[in-house]
Amino acid sequence: MDIIFYTGLIGSLILVVGAAWTNIGDPKHPAKSVKNWLFAIGGLVMLLYSILGYQNGGAIFFVFLETLIVIASLMMMLHVDDRIDTAVISVSGLGLIIWSLTLFEGYNTVCFILGLVAIGMGYAFDNGTIRRDIALTLGSALIALFSYLEMSWMFFWLNLFFAIFSGYYLVKNLRRHKKL
Repeated sequence: MDIIFYTGLIGSLILVVGAAWTNIGDPKHPAKSVKNWLFAIGGLVMLLYSILGYQNGGAIFFVFLETLIVIASLMMMLHVDDRIDTAVISVSGLGLIIWSLTLFEGYNTVCFILGLVAIGMGYAFDNGTIRRDIALTLGSALIALFSYLEMSWMFFWLNLFFAIFSGYYLVKNLRRHKKL
């Protein structure tokens, strides 16, 4: 095991703790949320992991994914207006998708692109909405599938976990709306 593995492990653990963390009192500003800080720091560590992985023969697509995550986290932490962060994430995601298409390596790339689009949309949608939960669940599942096909086990397990966790919130949200 080397520094790259440990970087990915630490980033993944931070993100898993962030996903499991419950915000008590739901802070008014995102920068006051421990959960958001865990997501932002975990995303930054995973960007470093993906860059190190790419420099050692890994897929560039994970760098794209983590770049989008870091941009979205930055927008969230700065509490940018939804219209602005939707535009920034959309333009960033579109740019990464176009770049991905120029690097087309087969149908695995299509799986990655669709996952990236869904995750980007999920970050852009309002918190607590069913469409956000659907987008994040689908996007994470597609990135997990891409990671499996690329044999990138750190990203596979991380995205599988997030697909399951997002799916859990989707079911919970659907049940809550059904009761209304």
